[in-house]
Amino acid sequence: MMLKDYGATPFVININEASKQNNTYRTALWTGKHLQLTLMSLEPGEDIGLEMHPNVDQFLRIEQGQGVTQMGKNKDQLDFRRNVQDDFAIFIPAGTWHNLTNTGNVPLKLYSIYAPPNHPFGTVHPTKAAAMAMKEGGGHSNEFPVISGKTPDEWIRHTEFLVKEGLEDFQRGINTTHILQEFILMGVLVGKGYSPEEAYETVEEWERSGKSKLLQQSKNM
Repeated sequence: MMLKDYGATPFVININEASKQNNTYRTALWTGKHLQLTLMSLEPGEDIGLEMHPNVDQFLRIEQGQGVTQMGKNKDQLDFRRNVQDDFAIFIPAGTWHNLTNTGNVPLKLYSIYAPPNHPFGTVHPTKAAAMAMKEGGGHSNEFPVISGKTPDEWIRHTEFLVKEGLEDFQRGINTTHILQEFILMGVLVGKGYSPEEAYETVEEWERSGKSKLLQQSKNM
C-alpha cells in the first residue's frame, strides 16, 4: 500500500499492516481538521525524543516490538514509567512531557493520533535527525536541508530507480524529447506521493493505453 497522507477524505486501512510496513521515523497517514494519525518506526535503542504538546492530546499504540514510556508534568521529573509492547496503548494528556524508547532488538512500530493535528499535512520524516532538523530550522538546516521530509541525498537515493530506467531508455535509442517528457512527469508524480516504481508504471501506462497522445507521438518522432 502507498503510505501517504490521505486526509481529509473518508479512508479505511488495515492499521496494523500499515504500521508494520512503515520504515520512516514519522509519516502522516491522515490529517483532518480535528485529529491526525502518523506512523512511526524506532530502531533498537532509539527514542522519540522528550517533548510536550501544550494543546494536543496524544494516543500511541504499539503494533510491533517493546519499549518503555515515560511521562511527567516536568521535563526533569518523569515520574510515570511503564514498559510497553505490541497491542499496548499509551495516552498522553496535553501539557505532559513524554518520551518513548525502543528497548527491544527489532524496530518498534507504532501509530500516533494527535487531537488536534500536530504536524503539517503530508509530513514525512525519514529519520529522527531529519525531524529534529526540520523542527529546529523551521523546515531546513545547513546540516540537514529537508524538502518534503527528505534531505537532498535521500531524494537522490529515493529516485535512483528512475535514473537507471532513464539511462536504459537512452541506450535503447529512444529520442531525448520522449525521455525528458516521461521522466519529468514521473518526477512530478513522486512529488505527489507516488513511489518511483508506481510513477514509472503510471506514466508507461499512459503511453501504452493512449491516455497520453503526446507521449505516443514523441516516442515515434
